[in-house]
Amino acid sequence: MKKNVATIRDVAAAAGVSTATVSKFVNGAQRFSPAVEATIKEVIAKLGYRSNPLAASMITGRTKSIGLSVLDVANPHFTSIVKGANRVALAHGYTLLLVDTEENPDRERPLLEALSRRVDGIIMFSRMLESEMDWVMELGKPLVYFGRLSRLQIPWVISDDHRGAYMLARHLVSQGHKRIGYLRFPRSRRDEERLAGVRACLAAHDMELTVYEGGAPTAAEGERVCSSILLGGEHPDALICYNDLMALGFMKAAQALGFKLPEHISVAAFDNIEYGQYTSPALTTVDLQSERMGVAAMEKLIAAIDGKSAPAATMIEPQLILRASTQARA
Repeated sequence: MKKNVATIRDVAAAAGVSTATVSKFVNGAQRFSPAVEATIKEVIAKLGYRSNPLAASMITGRTKSIGLSVLDVANPHFTSIVKGANRVALAHGYTLLLVDTEENPDRERPLLEALSRRVDGIIMFSRMLESEMDWVMELGKPLVYFGRLSRLQIPWVISDDHRGAYMLARHLVSQGHKRIGYLRFPRSRRDEERLAGVRACLAAHDMELTVYEGGAPTAAEGERVCSSILLGGEHPDALICYNDLMALGFMKAAQALGFKLPEHISVAAFDNIEYGQYTSPALTTVDLQSERMGVAAMEKLIAAIDGKSAPAATMIEPQLILRASTQARA
């Protein structure tokens, strides 16, 4: 026999209050006396009542869901951001809805427009130029952006890529490296800040930077470009990669070609993904505090949803993590 599902009317009758009182209590729309709230809680537990989220959203105008779009869920950097954001969302009673645009700018707009109809606010990454993003202001939902914005009035969160890149380059210079290269991913605006940070440090030491182009922020791309960097003439004695994944792919291919790391070439990168500490040699990297970025973005968005003020921009300090993939030169 099918078990009868308790309704809001059943709860109201058993608690001796109106259905409106139960509704307001369940949806957090109004507080009542401790005695009334205790009675409602007891009856809800006894009857096994579960509120209808759709009905609740019609009453409150809130879905209690927040959208988060990432560029590639397979990248551990984004996984850590999701972890931090989700922890804050759950603590505030929100469910996180995740969208993966898979590094495809053409997917961003239709996915975010669909997502905006199901959530109270959105945290987003984008490969689009800021000049192409005016449409996000028409979504009608509070937004927080990962990255620096100069024109759009959207709160943003970012790690200080320029500072992190400068610190990493300075470490390599202090180790005596003379031929430093940078494997970039030009489709990312964060790449510009990392490249600028490396260049600023080398310029301060009257050193030149060799720049190599990468087509994707993946391990497979680092592996693909390795032979052209190492076998195409005098190779750098240190290489900074746009991210850890590219560095790990490069290191694998370099070792397959017979190069010893870091004896023949030091390798370093950005993100401090977990895998980097388990490769051989362990990867020197800049920890961009990915999980903290997710926490900061979610706190900023929930404040906006609640109508509270929050700083328009949040810059998180990076940390240099020194491991065995970089070595001093004689």
